[in-house]
Order: sequence, then C-alpha cells, then structure tokens
Amino acid sequence: MTSSIGTLKESSRHAALKEHFSQPGDEIETQVEGYVIDVKRGNTLIEIQTGSFSNIKAKLNKLLPEYPVRMIYPIAKARWVQRINKKGKQVSRRKSPKKGRVEELFRELLRIPSVATHPNFQLCIAMIHEEVVWVDDGKGSWRRKGWSVADKKLLEVVEIITFERASDYLNLLPTDLEMPFTNKELAVALKMRRDLAQKMTYTLRKMNVLAEMGKRGRSLLFEPTST
Repeated sequence: MTSSIGTLKESSRHAALKEHFSQPGDEIETQVEGYVIDVKRGNTLIEIQTGSFSNIKAKLNKLLPEYPVRMIYPIAKARWVQRINKKGKQVSRRKSPKKGRVEELFRELLRIPSVATHPNFQLCIAMIHEEVVWVDDGKGSWRRKGWSVADKKLLEVVEIITFERASDYLNLLPTDLEMPFTNKELAVALKMRRDLAQKMTYTLRKMNVLAEMGKRGRSLLFEPTST
C-alpha cells in the first residue's frame, strides 16, 4: 500500500478510514475515468463517502457499468466533542448523548435508490467511534454559538455492515413486525423517529423490495415484495 494519503478538503476521519480499508498493493487516490478514486484494488474501486450521496451520484453512474464499486459510509455509534479555545488549548471533552444507528443510512440512500440496486454496487456501513473538534473562532453556526467544526477524527471502527444486493436492506426490518405495517408501526418497533421510518420505506419502495399494500385508515401499508 502506498503512503500517499490526500489531505485536501479531507478530515482526519476520512484519511483514517481510507487507511483502514486499504491493503498492501492497493492504489491510493488514483485516476479512473477522470475521477479520483480513494482506493483501487485490482478492478474494484473503494470510495469513502462522508458527505451527501448526491455529491457522488454522477461519479457512481459513470463508473458502475464498468467497475465494481464498494462505498464506505461511516455512522458514529458514539461521538466525543473536544473544544479548543482561541489560544489553541483544550477546554473540554465530553461524550455526546447522540448515538448513531445503521438505519440512518436511509437519510442518504434515498438520494440514490437506483444506484443502490446496481449489481456492481456494494455499500458498507462502518459503525465508528469518532471525535469532533470544535474551535472557538467565532465563525461557526449559531447552534454552536460561533464554534466551528475544525476536524473529525476516527477513534475506532467497531462494526462493518455490508449490503450487496437490494434485498439485504430488508434485513433491517424487525423480525416480529406484523405485515403489512405502517410507518408509525415501523418507527415504534425500531424505537426511532417516524421521519426516519418514512425515509426507510420510501427508499425500499424505490428499490422495488417494498410495496404499498393499501391503507389502514389514513396510513399507508407496506409489505416486502416477492422479488
């Protein structure tokens, strides 16, 4: 494996994930079809995607007809926030109460449902522990009271969940969920927000592995397809 880890517009987390998923003999940040690829292993392309899936849609559409693409998407199962003051010194470090979950992939997958069903596409969710570095520069959002996010650091990869085909995503449905089901029932069964359940069913329908089965009152009913 080469040691050329790019840093342009790249967080420490992105670089560390690239290193984590690389193997000896891989090509790092090489050009393929006019695009810079994070890792190339033989004919297989490995992309670390930490932002919106919309940003990589055109790239995937171009590459998938000719190359197997493995996309790595990190979700923070646990997160620590480190605060750095104007003098560059750490003033606090705390664990965030927010806990990421694999179903959050649907917040982004809904942007590329047709890509997700391509036979050359594989999605790997890396459940990680990370540290977010805040700096007191007065340029951040009002939500952070002016603090900016300076970096995101990978602390640990705790689990990798791989989706190789559209039907694999159905494994995220609870085994005891009665069919057909509503978004509300799915949200209750998985103990998550209803808006995330809606994104989940929307995406699975677009992937043709979930179908509408009428309504119960004013709520849509869903059930896995037979395909």
